[in-house]
Amino acid sequence: MRVLIADKFSADGKATLATMGLHIEDRPELGADDIPAALQASGAEILVVRSTEVRAEVFAAAPTLSLVIRAGAGVNTIDLAAAGRHGVFVANCPGKNAIAVAELTMGLMLALDRNIPDAVAELRAGRWDKKRFGKARGLCGSRLGLVGFGAIAREVAVRAQSFGMRVHAFDVALTDADAAAHDVVRASSLEEVLRTCDVISVHVPYIKGRTHHLLGEEELALMKDGATLIHTSRGGVVDDTALAAAVASGRIRAGLDVYEGEPAEGKAQWQGPVLEVAGVYGTPHIGASTTQAEDAIAEEVVRIVRDYVAQGVVHNCVNVQRPRGEGCTVVIRHLDRVGVLAAVLDAFQKEDLNVQEMQNVIFDGRAAASATITLAREPSPELVARLQTRDDILAVSVRVGTR
Repeated sequence: MRVLIADKFSADGKATLATMGLHIEDRPELGADDIPAALQASGAEILVVRSTEVRAEVFAAAPTLSLVIRAGAGVNTIDLAAAGRHGVFVANCPGKNAIAVAELTMGLMLALDRNIPDAVAELRAGRWDKKRFGKARGLCGSRLGLVGFGAIAREVAVRAQSFGMRVHAFDVALTDADAAAHDVVRASSLEEVLRTCDVISVHVPYIKGRTHHLLGEEELALMKDGATLIHTSRGGVVDDTALAAAVASGRIRAGLDVYEGEPAEGKAQWQGPVLEVAGVYGTPHIGASTTQAEDAIAEEVVRIVRDYVAQGVVHNCVNVQRPRGEGCTVVIRHLDRVGVLAAVLDAFQKEDLNVQEMQNVIFDGRAAASATITLAREPSPELVARLQTRDDILAVSVRVGTR
């Protein structure tokens, strides 16, 4: 099997993949425009990327491609709809960079509170200004508001609590029990967090139509005078133009690692409008860029590739339908003979039953097996009865609404 790595990737990770008998093509210099041709030339079945875009034309141009792995968490740079149309799995590595992003988040908080970048710049310029830079508020006792409470936000909460901060969080999926388990206060709304907290830290994925400009002009206007915004999630979640205006007014300050329209390249000339405003400290999207995080992500990529090659299993797949309450699961215990499952699937096809998911396991001794098949709807009693009369089927169990 051939693997195209179209981004910077751990040397240890590449070495491990090579030991699995895979043909590795390491092309970190490739840009989004180069990937279709590179896949065509290589015939790769697996594509590994970090921040490089994977557009719709990639899937149309590469019939051999079956799996795209995002060596990181966010998948907003991959056209998931196009991947789905071409039957290509997309997987990511969630949580593996959580600590790295959380550490940078805390670093930006401290930098803003103590004016560290400005103090360093002044001192390097030969100006000693203890009067100006000796007026920090301090983080202890401040109220931190987390927008989103996934893996990264939870790591931020742990570190903020060690600084004596009181942590509040808003997430539509956060329950009172989960909040209590992490010793945070569950906010009832985004507005509550923005109005009441001294520091706001954003930790939600960018989803067009859902989190685009989640924090815009109206939301930023709700923040307390003197509050700080930390944004280390994805460009586009915050309206950068509105943020620039809010910071320019002198009401709030901001620490940013992500931006709207930021370069896809690792090195480029770029000047985001929000960075021109005094009161903003910025870093060039380096939240996940620590050796520890890169090693953890590489290990997860290796795990995904290994199990996909050996078992056809795709860990952390983000573009397959998840089970819902409707439909049913049919469990068929059968003799381990050629053609049994083919006959079952043929029976389903004649009743226009679409198979959503299927797994077959073989018992020790290889005499019998068990197939678990998820269907869009319940099969008719007549079909079940016909299956049960076969001498190569031991039992049929129908479980309605168990998807």
